[in-house]
Amino acid sequence: MINTKTEHPLTEELIELLHASGRIIEIKKGSFLFQEGQHASEMYLILSGRIQISKMNAVGQELYLRLCTEHDIVGELTLFTEEPRYIFNARVMEDGYVAGIQLDYLEKALFQNSNLGYQFIKWMNDHIRSTMTKFRDLVLYGKKGALYSTLIRLSNSYCLHKEDGIHITVPITTQDLAHFCGTAREIVSRMLTDLKKRKVISIDHKKIIIHNLDYLKRENDCENCPVSHCTID
Repeated sequence: MINTKTEHPLTEELIELLHASGRIIEIKKGSFLFQEGQHASEMYLILSGRIQISKMNAVGQELYLRLCTEHDIVGELTLFTEEPRYIFNARVMEDGYVAGIQLDYLEKALFQNSNLGYQFIKWMNDHIRSTMTKFRDLVLYGKKGALYSTLIRLSNSYCLHKEDGIHITVPITTQDLAHFCGTAREIVSRMLTDLKKRKVISIDHKKIIIHNLDYLKRENDCENCPVSHCTID
């Protein structure tokens, strides 16, 4: 069974509005859609490609927050704010296209259409709950908990189920995992080696195969929350 991405919570009506009202922008791998601190005038709907959302601290350490793909929204935290500025970085990981929607236009549409406003608030609520569970795992369970949480989220977001386990369909390097966990690559490498020795995972050409998902959940005291609250996007 293939599950390249979990069912998206955005409704067709909301996706259509964001797509139809936006200007289409081509994005290229390695470039930034926006960077932290820049003035914000648009929010974006991803039509194709992949975008990594991250935060940089004062000493230059980067923390990955989301890996976004088709029909994900980025830059949404600039809505309904005075003199909005982007608070994250949006780096393009794979060529594609996005629709850029003017913030004032979208704000007006959400005010005028109560059903649309409700749909957007519901999506924002799910998105915030997902973000909070990520920080919970990082703060309460440390580096190991952050790694296990990231692997569980990858299994809910980008996976191919086979007889030997759950194949993560996007390439993830040790450095990528370190950025998701907010720690050093060497620490993540040691934890991955331990998981491989325990036959919990294996790695083939930068693609992770999870053989024992229950072990990861058990070690992280998994609460079996809805999948929509436990993804990498």
